Amino acid sequence: MSVNNSASDEDLRRVASGLVACLPALARAVERQVDLDDTHPKPAKPSEAQLSLLRHVEAYDGITVREAAEALLMKPNNVSVLVRQLTGQGLLERRQDPGDKRVAHLHLTATARREIAEVEHLMGGHVTRALRALSDGERDALGSALGALNALSRHLHRATR
Repeated sequence: MSVNNSASDEDLRRVASGLVACLPALARAVERQVDLDDTHPKPAKPSEAQLSLLRHVEAYDGITVREAAEALLMKPNNVSVLVRQLTGQGLLERRQDPGDKRVAHLHLTATARREIAEVEHLMGGHVTRALRALSDGERDALGSALGALNALSRHLHRATR
């Protein structure tokens, strides 16, 4: 089914409901595969929230807690808790802003970069194997949907600001 601006409300609700159910289930299935994988040494896998923050800091080195909270749609105090956990684990560094001592900039440690790469590699391997089990048409449809899913994510992020 192709959903466009002339799609019926019923069609849109059906697609929305399917996405809301499928995407978290997909993420949980990938995480479960990594948890069950005994063929690779396991990196210390951060929680989903911690991994989201680490990925964001990787993409935006030097970001502040407030900026990260806004980007991740989280409360600043929750991000502060994650920062304390991750700095305690040696995965994140807080560096004081030279111009404003109240502001700290976040940076990944070498350990975090290595562990993120290991987790991403394990997850990517499991998803790649699952993709091989699909038909060419199913793989093509998923590939085509990536752009639309990213656009949907951007729209939902903007709508919360």
